[in-house]
Amino acid sequence: MPTHFNVQHTMTVADNDEGTPVSVKIRERIKAQRQRFHSNDNIAEFIQPGELEKLLDEVTGKMQGVLESMVIDTENDHNSKDTARRVAKMYLNEVFKGRYVKGPDVTEFPNAEHLNELMIVGPITVRSACSHHLCPVIGQVWIGVLPNEHTNVIGLSKFARMAEWIMGRPQIQEEAVVQLADLIQEKTSPDGLAIVMEASHFCMGWRGVKDMDSKMINSVMRGVFLKDPNLRREFLSLIPRKG
Repeated sequence: MPTHFNVQHTMTVADNDEGTPVSVKIRERIKAQRQRFHSNDNIAEFIQPGELEKLLDEVTGKMQGVLESMVIDTENDHNSKDTARRVAKMYLNEVFKGRYVKGPDVTEFPNAEHLNELMIVGPITVRSACSHHLCPVIGQVWIGVLPNEHTNVIGLSKFARMAEWIMGRPQIQEEAVVQLADLIQEKTSPDGLAIVMEASHFCMGWRGVKDMDSKMINSVMRGVFLKDPNLRREFLSLIPRKG
């Protein structure tokens, strides 16, 4: 989802109604710009200053309703008395933070030394939650970059920050690696880009078939990694994955 348009001056009917929930105001702004707001989209561009705190209050109230519908006595149960607030803060400020804040600043430097050899970053530990059940997805990502003289050079930690931002949303692993590849491609413009992700999905280990040992591995190859099988093999052979 592109986030480069300016919506600061886009006012909707909901914006002028003090009694309208903040989630409705944000949703109406997105619709006014004809943009989508899927679970793994970033919507920070549409959130005005101070609205995240109001959204936190709104989510807390809705989560309290969920607990009450599950017949949990949050008034007298000391363990769940503040659970609604804790869960709301966890989702908005931590687990799904990548939906509600703008992307990390990535300082880019020119490739002054004309580096053109394969560089691999990883394993980067990533954490997310599946869009289907909101169960944890925990794994590792390896990123391979083949730069050219025009490629922007970025610090190693920036790859981790970009991965954290992309994964900090309800995700589907297949879509997450594509979003990460698009972001790195935009920031660095390399000749080739390769990403491999391996992750455990708690929607399989915690529920359903309850298989704790299964993992999902997928990859995205761009540029010369698609055309050069030797380069692709070199990248894959250098990934020190555990069996």
